[in-house]
Amino acid sequence: MNVPDLDPDLLKAFLAVAEHRSFTRAAAALNRTQSAVSVQIRRLEERLDTRLFHRTRAGVAPTANGDALRAYAERILALNAEAVGALRACKTEAVVRLGVMDDYGTIVVPPLLASFAKEHPPIRVEIETGLTATMPARLGESYDLVIAMHREGRGDGALLRREQAVWAAAASHRPARQDPLPVALDPPGCLFRQWAAEALDAAGRPWRLAFVSRTLAAVESIAAAGLAVTVVKAGTLPPRLRALSRREGLPPLPAADIRLHRARNLSRAGALLADHLQRNISESGTMD
Repeated sequence: MNVPDLDPDLLKAFLAVAEHRSFTRAAAALNRTQSAVSVQIRRLEERLDTRLFHRTRAGVAPTANGDALRAYAERILALNAEAVGALRACKTEAVVRLGVMDDYGTIVVPPLLASFAKEHPPIRVEIETGLTATMPARLGESYDLVIAMHREGRGDGALLRREQAVWAAAASHRPARQDPLPVALDPPGCLFRQWAAEALDAAGRPWRLAFVSRTLAAVESIAAAGLAVTVVKAGTLPPRLRALSRREGLPPLPAADIRLHRARNLSRAGALLADHLQRNISESGTMD
């Protein structure tokens, strides 16, 4: 048995007549002629093989089957509008590309993206983590926004937070007893790698590069296992590690500025995310 299709246009005409109790008033509300509305109602009745209206002294009124159809028609048209709205929202979805350091990308930024998504669901954020030394130069090409680390007092962009670089190791690790000192660091291009080498060499402390990785998790695991010391930001010190002091034979390290860089001609979606990150990262951190 073939089930007849319920054309939304026919259902709209049906609901208009049912609401206004008049073909004339329904036609005016739909901006159509009375004869056009009458044809639509007749077509709907033929598809359903039932009469939907009967005439009264006051005009027209739904039959019992007409009353039953009314609730279904309202639901069908509401679902139709919901589907169209959802697809239109997907078509106009904005995408913002964000580049950020590994530790901020895994610790600081995710909860901020979650709160941003609740406020702006049509905006999709694509995030890439890694060394940020070259990311600002690729703004507009690969990224819309970049959260990058710079030497204290240097770099453009909006200052979000000042982070102190610290030596870190497992709780049981005793770096003063190791010579040369095993160190786990990022690949060349990382400021922390440069600062660690410069500080150790200036202090005359023998050391060796025991482990190299681009990911915070890998470096943290090596340090947590007691195989090496590493350098992290005090504000994102992993819970499995402890910060080391000068009393343990390690030289002091510089502070770093965390800055937010925006692409030129940034979209409104990008500006909304930039403002959200700048406001919340600045509020959650302290400037030394």
